[in-house]
Amino acid sequence: MITVHGRLVGQITAGPIQYGALRSAVLGYWVDREAAGRGVVPRAAALLIDHLFVELGLHRIEVTVRPENAASLRVVEKLHLRPEGMRQAAIHVDGAWRDHLVFALTAEEVATGDDGRGVLRRLHREFPGDTPVT
Repeated sequence: MITVHGRLVGQITAGPIQYGALRSAVLGYWVDREAAGRGVVPRAAALLIDHLFVELGLHRIEVTVRPENAASLRVVEKLHLRPEGMRQAAIHVDGAWRDHLVFALTAEEVATGDDGRGVLRRLHREFPGDTPVT
């Protein structure tokens, strides 16, 4: 769950979490219209990515975004996820197979401090006025 001031405003997931040689996960998220544009999803994603890297020992996190989804493109930009290309007709959405852009981040691309925060610390530095997630 993503909450702001105790109110449910969205959801973020990581899955499937794969161990072994891959050690990766794919993030998915949504947020309601009232909370959109306030930095809620980037902050929640940063917390989750830091947890996946530090606590679960994952190596790679991936996010796929529909090319027309400007808000989600801004999320991956804020998180400094690396663009990797287009997956054509990748996911069935709204009754049709839709193209998705692929973005990724590996643990080596993040300077994580003793507090276990890397992506979150970078986000706080660059976007200090965003709404805190609880």
